[in-house]
Amino acid sequence: MKNLLLLPLILFTFLSFSQDIFQPPVDKLSISALYTDKAPVIDGNLVEDSWQEAVGLTDFIQVEPNQGEKSAFRTIVKILYNDKNLYIGAFCEDLEGRNAIRVPDLTRDFPFRSSDTFAIGIDGFLDKRNSMTFATNPYGTQKDYLSFDDTYFDAEWNGLWKVRTTRTESGWYAEFQIPWKSIRYGKSNDSDSKWGINFIRLRRKSNEISTWSSFPRAFGFNRSEYFGLLTEVEPPEPSTNIQINPYILMDYRETESNGNQLSSSENFAVGGELKWALNSNTLLDLTVNTDFAQAEADRQVNNISRFSVFFPERRQFFLENASLFGTGLYSSNGGSGNLSIIPFFSRRIGLDGSGSPVNIDGGLRLVHRSAKSNFGILGIREGSEEGVGNNYNFVGRYTHNLGKQNRLGFIATTKVENENSNVVGGIDGFFRLDRTNSISFMALASSDTNTNDMGLGGYLQYRYDSNTLNAWWTEAYLGDQFNPQLGFISRTNIVSTSPGMIANYRGRLLPFREIFRAFKPQIIGNWFHEASSGNLSEREIIVSPFSLEAQNGATLGYSQLFIRQNIYSPLSLLNETIDVGTYDYRRQNVSLATDPSSKVSVTLNYEFGDFYDGNLESLNTSLNLIPIPHLFLKVSFNRNDFTTLGINNASKRIDLYSLEGKIFLNPRFSLNGLYQRNDQNNSDFYNFRFAWEYSPLSYIYLVFNSNRNTIGTNTILERQGIVKVSFLKQF
Repeated sequence: MKNLLLLPLILFTFLSFSQDIFQPPVDKLSISALYTDKAPVIDGNLVEDSWQEAVGLTDFIQVEPNQGEKSAFRTIVKILYNDKNLYIGAFCEDLEGRNAIRVPDLTRDFPFRSSDTFAIGIDGFLDKRNSMTFATNPYGTQKDYLSFDDTYFDAEWNGLWKVRTTRTESGWYAEFQIPWKSIRYGKSNDSDSKWGINFIRLRRKSNEISTWSSFPRAFGFNRSEYFGLLTEVEPPEPSTNIQINPYILMDYRETESNGNQLSSSENFAVGGELKWALNSNTLLDLTVNTDFAQAEADRQVNNISRFSVFFPERRQFFLENASLFGTGLYSSNGGSGNLSIIPFFSRRIGLDGSGSPVNIDGGLRLVHRSAKSNFGILGIREGSEEGVGNNYNFVGRYTHNLGKQNRLGFIATTKVENENSNVVGGIDGFFRLDRTNSISFMALASSDTNTNDMGLGGYLQYRYDSNTLNAWWTEAYLGDQFNPQLGFISRTNIVSTSPGMIANYRGRLLPFREIFRAFKPQIIGNWFHEASSGNLSEREIIVSPFSLEAQNGATLGYSQLFIRQNIYSPLSLLNETIDVGTYDYRRQNVSLATDPSSKVSVTLNYEFGDFYDGNLESLNTSLNLIPIPHLFLKVSFNRNDFTTLGINNASKRIDLYSLEGKIFLNPRFSLNGLYQRNDQNNSDFYNFRFAWEYSPLSYIYLVFNSNRNTIGTNTILERQGIVKVSFLKQF
């Protein structure tokens, strides 16, 4: 069966070989910055004399849908600077005016693909590897992140900068003020320093993506070797750059059992963080009495698989610089067969096994990044509970760039808990063989002092990525003694093989080209064997002969799944026990997603067929209502309906309902609400969060949580109310 996947993989690779992947231009586009001694008012109007005098660039080129063609919509960009800030003004012309604007969400770090967007990419070191991005939509919502080799991203990095926008009948304006202290750049030895820079625009109604300095569609915007140049800019030499971010918090909690109060507590806390840019390459973070009351609540899921569920990190302190420490194989990235091998996973710190918070007394993080190498250390002490000592957590990471596109890295983690020390060490690498072919690997070892157990784990992955084909082959190993207590692995005792490919056809044979943009058939295979015995434990082959992407971003697909499960010891799923045995079965999947930028949008995923020794129908669907950008409503429904499953021939229906709402007065003033009802554990969960950014990155939060669970005849109700005020000051 593997050979059937290997043959088309090789065939498609040769047929698609990089014809559509052009090289970066030798003579790069350039734009000059104009010095101004009178700072513009940041109001989104671009009416000051300095804006009129600045030289503007235009002539954006399409990335989507027709790579290389001139954009159908004019975009003009101008750049100013003074001793404190870099200013960037943009006009996104749209003759349909306000009626053409699509902005479904005013949340900071909004999804790029669902909103009209203008973004700036800056490579301040001109190393053609690293960049930082500042983006906005027509309502002035902020989005920012850091990128490294266009493969690792700090999506939750929040810089200190400002943007304002205005909307007119001829388009929309954006005016950025970015302090030099929020930009990472090297020292200049001459008066005319050069940076890498690029600009990108998404006109969401027609789903057109255009850019100033063109790059292949197969790559991301942050492939900075394709950036143009920013010239005639004289930033100040990097100087003292310190941010302090203290907070005060009041917290009330109570617990009831069957209507009777079991406990209540009040808490007052003070803490905060300090960020010190020791130089333009090195950043030191200190945290004391760290609090994450404002972090979004985890969404409940009902797991119907054999592997662990990965819940993403949502806490701001751990999200910053996560790309350096967060190396590994992620199932969400594709090509791994639902297998995750992550040596450091920050949710192992400050949370217990059930996801409840554990006090963090303090910690530090030191990160250095340069064109040649990156390194970081992180140390956190968790607070002691009654009868339990402090826990200490450490991670160290070093990467060295080899040539222009390759790197080699090392990672080590240590968790000291009670009298046991768990240590993990490893080496990893990423190599771009050319612009379409790449290889990555990781080799890890773990050790526990209490048990003296030593284990091994790792993976090797090949990828081919072009405009017309994405293909991969991944081999992974997790020994039965491998135990990264500060990491995350979705399976244990596994040897896996995961090949696959996804085509992207946009040729003349595609029917209804005014409606459909791409045809994306795919075939994926995953084989899992027990590492200790070599026996096959699971095989999954996914064939998707029908997958369409519409011009407006809607998708429609159909897949068949051919599955074999070998159960060597009883397995618990959906609170039912699956007996030892071999199970061969087939399932089918239908998926649909309408235009996510519309005022009304729908997603649906329906999977049905045999399931071990029974039958399972799974439905996931959601309805988004966005009557105006200031109001967002989402209703989600998950149903797992199984029959004659397990040793008890059980038949059961488990439903999970979710209702989410967001109300914005503007991008800096919001009220969020989440309700979930889960039949599996008879639980009701509420989360309400009010947030006001009264000054850049300074917040007032009001949070209310309520969680009710019924187990047998006992109903437990937990309630929590939080008031938190934080303040950020930059020196």
